[in-house]
Amino acid sequence: MTSARPHCLAESLNGALRGLMDDDASVVLIGQDIGRLGGVFRVTRGLQERFGAGRVRDAVLAESSIVGQAIGMSIAGLKPICEIQFDGFVYLAMNQIVTQAARMPDRWNGELDLHLVVRVPVGGGIRAVEHHSESNEALFAHTPGLHVAYPSDPEDAAAMLAYSCRLGSPVVFFEPKRLYWNRRRAQRLEEPVSALGARVVRRGSDITVAGYGAVLEDVLAAADALAGTVDVEVIDLRWIAPMDVDAVLTSVARTTRLLVVHEAVGFCGVGAELAATVSERAWHQLSAPVRRLAPPRATYPPADRENDHLIGRPEITHAIEEMCR
Repeated sequence: MTSARPHCLAESLNGALRGLMDDDASVVLIGQDIGRLGGVFRVTRGLQERFGAGRVRDAVLAESSIVGQAIGMSIAGLKPICEIQFDGFVYLAMNQIVTQAARMPDRWNGELDLHLVVRVPVGGGIRAVEHHSESNEALFAHTPGLHVAYPSDPEDAAAMLAYSCRLGSPVVFFEPKRLYWNRRRAQRLEEPVSALGARVVRRGSDITVAGYGAVLEDVLAAADALAGTVDVEVIDLRWIAPMDVDAVLTSVARTTRLLVVHEAVGFCGVGAELAATVSERAWHQLSAPVRRLAPPRATYPPADRENDHLIGRPEITHAIEEMCR
C-alpha cells in the first residue's frame, strides 16, 4: 500500500545518494551538469552544495570520459557513481562499460573490487526527442560481469542503489524517467523485501504477469481493472541481470500462466529470455503458452506518436483476458 505522502523516484534516489555520501567518504559522483544544476532530472540537486565540487563532479560532454574516469577512481579505491544524462547517450560509453569494467575483476583473478555504478535515465513517455527515450537494458544484460538493475518503486530503488554502491562489481542502474516525479503510484503489497531478486507486488491465482520499470504501473492498473474477473499476480523483476527466474517459476507453478511485459523492443529482449527459461523449466506446469507483450522492432518514434509505440494498460488488459479465456 502507498503512504499518505509517497516519495517519488527522484527524491528517493537523492536521499539514497546523500546517505551513501554521508556514511562513506569514498563515494563520489560524476556526470554532466550533476553539480550546480543537479542533473537534467534534478536527482543530484543539493548534493554539490553539501559535499563540494570534489565529490560531486561536473564532467565534460563525453560519456566515454565519464565512465573511464570512474573506472580509474574505482581502481584507486573510491566508489564512483556516474550519471549518463539520457539512455541514448550510453552507447558512447559502451567500450568502457562492456570491454573494460565488466572484465576487470576477472583480469585480476577476482582480487579487484570494482565499485562502479552507472546511473542511466531510461525509457519513454516524456515526449522527448530522438535518443532520449530508449530502452537498451538487454544490451547490458547480455554482458557477463555486469549487474543490471531496473527498479520501479522509490523505496526499492533506494535500497538497490545502496546495495549496488557496495557490491564491488559494476552495476548499470536504469531509472525510469516517467517515474522520477510521479507521486501517484499504484497500490502494492507492503511486505519487507531485500534489495536482491524479484518482488511479488500483487498476489493472484489465475495468471502471473512479470515486468519491470515504469510499465509496472500499467500492469498493476490492468490487474486492478480486472479484479473480480481475473485474479492477477504481478512480479516486479527489479534486477535484469542476474535475473531471479526462481521467483517467477514459483509463481507460475501456482497460476500456470505467464505474461511478460516490458517497454523495450520485444525482439531479443528480456522477455524473450524469461519466456524461454520458463518454457524450458516449467512447461509441464503451464496451461497456456508463455506470452510476451512489448513494442515491435522499430525505432522509437517522434513524441506525437510515442503512445502508439508504448505498451499501456489497454494492451495489457487485452492480453490477460485472452490468455485466461
